Amino acid sequence: MLLINLWNLQRDPQVWPNPNEFQPERFLTTHQDIEFMSQNFELIPFSFGRRSCPGMTFGLQVLHLTLARLLQGFHMCTKDALQVDMTEGLGVALPKEHALQLILKPRLPLHLYETL
Repeated sequence: MLLINLWNLQRDPQVWPNPNEFQPERFLTTHQDIEFMSQNFELIPFSFGRRSCPGMTFGLQVLHLTLARLLQGFHMCTKDALQVDMTEGLGVALPKEHALQLILKPRLPLHLYETL
């Protein structure tokens, strides 16, 4: 049996600068040359090869659109303006030890959101 240490692969400092810091903006400027259909181990959650996820491209596009709409429509802040705790809990998918609680404040008047 061959087991792959995904946790270590996804935190390789040679691939991801400061891998333990939450930096979603890193994907805007780095790793733009990644071919999603090749065997890039940075994208291992989708698997690779013949058994790779057939909905990977669609899933990434929907995620991108959803996050863009949320960022466009709402101001986001944490409860009591606390720093986000990135401590990982135990489990197969490595959930966060403490759930992230966000407060969303609409950027526009509420009647404009009713048409969306």
